[in-house]
Amino acid sequence: MPGETNALNNLFGGELLARMDRAASISAKRHSEEIVVTSSVNHVSFGKPIPIGTTVTIEAKVSRAFTTSMEVFIDVWIDDDNGKKIKANEAIYTFVAVDSNGRPTKIDKVIPESEEEKKRYEAALRRKQLSLVLAGKMKASDATELKALFS
Repeated sequence: MPGETNALNNLFGGELLARMDRAASISAKRHSEEIVVTSSVNHVSFGKPIPIGTTVTIEAKVSRAFTTSMEVFIDVWIDDDNGKKIKANEAIYTFVAVDSNGRPTKIDKVIPESEEEKKRYEAALRRKQLSLVLAGKMKASDATELKALFS
């Protein structure tokens, strides 16, 4: 819609971020069956602009659940002039499940089924370890999944 676009008549990046956050939170809530809060936006790739009037589909799926947190992978699709779906953007968010007092609560694991789900599931642990190392919450020597990439 016009009020959601920039000077180039493309969807504002911030508007898309908010939509992805809402879609990802629904996915995280459905998986955990708990209240969820956004913990971090790990990655966003604005691959293609989304022109005014374009139909946008946002798919969000929990790629891996840890003890209380879960990674949600988001794919953003647009329809071209022929109605063909084109991947425009993707993102990875992290959510934490919390109880009614706002304290983190345990959640069920994810069982990946498709090849893509398995690939995203395996990569989620590497992404988590990298994030923890960069935040100073894990020693690089303890990041076994990252070390395995370089051995």
